Amino acid sequence: MTGLGPVSPIALGREDYWKALHEGRNGIGPITTFELGDCPVTFGAEIKDFDPTRWMPGKEAKRSDRAIQFAVAAAKMAVEDARLDTTAIDPYRLGVYIGTGQGGIETSFNNFKTMMEKGSRRVSPYFIPMMISNMSTAYVAIVLGAKGPNLCVVTACATSLHSMGEAYHTIVRDDADVIIAGGTEAALRAISIAGFASMKALSTRMDSPETASRPFDKDRDGFVMGEGAGVVVLEELSHALARGAHIYGEFVGYGTSCDAGHITAPDPEAKGAAFATRHAMEMAGWKPEQVDYINAHGTSTGLNDKMESHMINDVFGEHAKDVVVTSTKSMIGHCLGAAGGLEVIASLQAIEENFIHPTLNYTTPDPECGELNISTGSGINRKVDRLLVNSFGFGGHNGVLAFQRYI
Repeated sequence: MTGLGPVSPIALGREDYWKALHEGRNGIGPITTFELGDCPVTFGAEIKDFDPTRWMPGKEAKRSDRAIQFAVAAAKMAVEDARLDTTAIDPYRLGVYIGTGQGGIETSFNNFKTMMEKGSRRVSPYFIPMMISNMSTAYVAIVLGAKGPNLCVVTACATSLHSMGEAYHTIVRDDADVIIAGGTEAALRAISIAGFASMKALSTRMDSPETASRPFDKDRDGFVMGEGAGVVVLEELSHALARGAHIYGEFVGYGTSCDAGHITAPDPEAKGAAFATRHAMEMAGWKPEQVDYINAHGTSTGLNDKMESHMINDVFGEHAKDVVVTSTKSMIGHCLGAAGGLEVIASLQAIEENFIHPTLNYTTPDPECGELNISTGSGINRKVDRLLVNSFGFGGHNGVLAFQRYI
């Protein structure tokens, strides 16, 4: 990994994002960027004052869904952070794998409303290219001149990790030298809030939104929606070394599976998640006791947190009490398809800085989650050589990535 590009509710860009994580900054509060109507939940982790024209021409920004805008901004940040001259690369060896869970949902909603109120002839000619999920990865490819492998993964909340995992395999089989990979999501809009609220999946802590995202805490009552993009530069090692790139971490393992049990609920026995975790570690050549840190999916929902805790205790046994666990979602909410990308960036910075950021609002341990070693307070100063990042999505999609310090 040679470049990191976060667009998050707490900061834009690698350095500011890491500073915000280190400080334990909370990005959750009342929603201000759109009309909520009669939505039963009125808070989330939104990106305020986002100006897409910093990364793309104003004319193009008007023709692009917010999810596309986030993807372009994150990709450009990652490339700049990597000090990568994309014009110096064979364009057919440069790929883009940026997935999304819900695609251009704001564009879909607005055009549907226009058609119902004003008729079909008033639907925008840009509706389809603004709405379809693959347009984020296509647009980034256009901007960067990337003519190599191009893929849009859609696996709900596991999207970013699957995008990176598939990008890894593409590079390993020598189909590309560099792939810009991750996820983007701009679904923090009234229609999505209404849908998740109807499922009883969202926190309703209206009196205290800043404490609503509380992963693994006994008093959690649901997740908090967020938005953003997390994009990284995956680069073949010899290619990175040849240009003197800074290496944040080495991608060494990828585990994936499907629970094949329920459209939304995870397997309570965590068999699929455990399989993906063990596979990632086997691919990396690690034993459980060698893992220093797990950036958990940690959604702050009753079912996910219990399942994930069960998996960690099952896979790691006695070491489960020693491996440090955090949930970045306690600060940035659940950014759905972009969540894993932002969490990978946070994790790679942990290797870089030898610091594990805190999990906010963890005050009352849930006995049903076992004895996890949750990073709280002001975080933990600790050398991080090996870590895992978890993502588990609706539909039973599981993804686990393994990273280690490059020496």
